[in-house]
Amino acid sequence: MTMTRAPYQDAIEQVDISLVFLPLDRPISDAKVLTGRQKPLTRVAMLFAEIRSRDGHTGMGFSYSKRAGGPGMYAHAREVADNLIGEDPNDIDRLWTKLVWAGASVGRAGLSTQAVAAIDNALWDMKARRAGLSLAKLLGAQREGVACYNTSGGFFSSPIGEVLENVEKSIEAGIGGIKLKVGHPDPAQDLARVSAVARQINGRVALMADANQQWDRRTAKRMARALDEFGLTWLEEPLDAYDTEGHAMLAAMDGPPIATGEMLVSAPEHFALIQGRAVQFIQPDAGRVGGITQFQRVTAMAREHHLDMAPHFAMELHLHLSAAYPHAAWVEHFDWLEPLFDERLEIAGGKMLVPDRPGLGATISEQARRWTQARCSLTPAGITDHSC
Repeated sequence: MTMTRAPYQDAIEQVDISLVFLPLDRPISDAKVLTGRQKPLTRVAMLFAEIRSRDGHTGMGFSYSKRAGGPGMYAHAREVADNLIGEDPNDIDRLWTKLVWAGASVGRAGLSTQAVAAIDNALWDMKARRAGLSLAKLLGAQREGVACYNTSGGFFSSPIGEVLENVEKSIEAGIGGIKLKVGHPDPAQDLARVSAVARQINGRVALMADANQQWDRRTAKRMARALDEFGLTWLEEPLDAYDTEGHAMLAAMDGPPIATGEMLVSAPEHFALIQGRAVQFIQPDAGRVGGITQFQRVTAMAREHHLDMAPHFAMELHLHLSAAYPHAAWVEHFDWLEPLFDERLEIAGGKMLVPDRPGLGATISEQARRWTQARCSLTPAGITDHSC
């Protein structure tokens, strides 16, 4: 019997790339600021990709950068996105490879693939929208809601009294966990803050702590032992993100489970963590590793090693990916990005609920359009830069 190939149905006819700077209500500080390695965070650079096909299908994706990098990501995306014009939007894996090789001279990880991530995420959004499914359903949802924890209320820029108020607000909102920043140059301050928050929680929700890579191995080992009495769900980034051996040492201890991975910018870097038995909660970020296509490479290995997962930031994206993960998963509640979208995510009973809207279920807001600093359109006719 002779098989005939299905006729070609669709093609990408326009890609819009935009750079948006999201201002924060107040400067934010974690341990990296207290150690002098970074300045307080005042805004988030968002890279948006909007794609339209010949048959009228659309998709929206984004990636981001905190502090430096946003304009570079925009410039790279603008330069390579024309490689999509005329292509079948269904061929996502092939298109990811094409875009990455188009910019391979500057590397296949880091800023270049973070730029590609926005486009890759938009293609996945389009595929789910075309199917009339949420992205979680398209990927094979394991659950209708994902356990969520709050981070935005636990930074060092908030005094302890404010942190305790934020704890109560989060619990009242139905959030199932609280993450507190640690890594203060004075370890006694870390222990005092964690102790105060643990007393305030009183077992009602989970408690996590995040050192943002600011300890050396000796300090991390000592602090892990000291923090163990508080029953942490995990201790996050106690060491430099690339210290696989050190994280493996901590993971082998009888202490808090180790979570890390958010700062890694490729799937192979995550593979090294997993193969080195250096992590118990893997924390990939789809915006940093190159988009959903690469995120799924990470989770494929993580699931085989029976790891739990807690993706970093961007709950609007990672809720769907966590819902499709077969082992235990958490999603990080940050309300920072909410002004960028018209829709809001629902939280109940300690979980963030997967929206039933097609795709990511998110629409770029008019406020985000007003915050746009640069925008261009790529079509068969070429590139058009728009004034902002």
